[in-house]
Amino acid sequence: MSTFETIAIVLLAVILLALVWLITEFSGMKASIKERTGINNETIKLRLQAYERLTLLAERIALQNLISKIPHAGVTAKQMQHALVDAIKTEYEYNISQQVYVSPEAWRAVHNLKEQNIYIVNQLTTTLPFQASAMDLNKQIIDYLMNNPKASLHIIVLEALNFEAKKIM
Repeated sequence: MSTFETIAIVLLAVILLALVWLITEFSGMKASIKERTGINNETIKLRLQAYERLTLLAERIALQNLISKIPHAGVTAKQMQHALVDAIKTEYEYNISQQVYVSPEAWRAVHNLKEQNIYIVNQLTTTLPFQASAMDLNKQIIDYLMNNPKASLHIIVLEALNFEAKKIM
């Protein structure tokens, strides 16, 4: 074997060893960064579960879904208003701890959805006569949502939650 071949083999071995060393250092640094930032599989799992729960919350407090769940036979519009607002608040309060696991923007979107839906229910109730029925209020809500497609904020919130969850995965 010539001197040139020996030098080439030694140089190749040095480069290979340096490459192996860099890879192990990089892996160690990556693990260290994950450890310091608190990112691990359990954290990711908790965050994804929070996004799932908030997605369910957004679906549950969507006005068109709520009015179909709440019984309205023999109920006044005012009673229906209270039932809708209570259902929205209850669902929201049940999931309030999820804000710890999601971005501030995602939580703000969910909070705004809750506030907007309560506002819509309250405003539409005030437009009805005192003796109006729950069916009148439900019709008013459906008409409002159909005539104002952008008023249904829950679709936008669902898209935002979906986008943020995909960033984690």
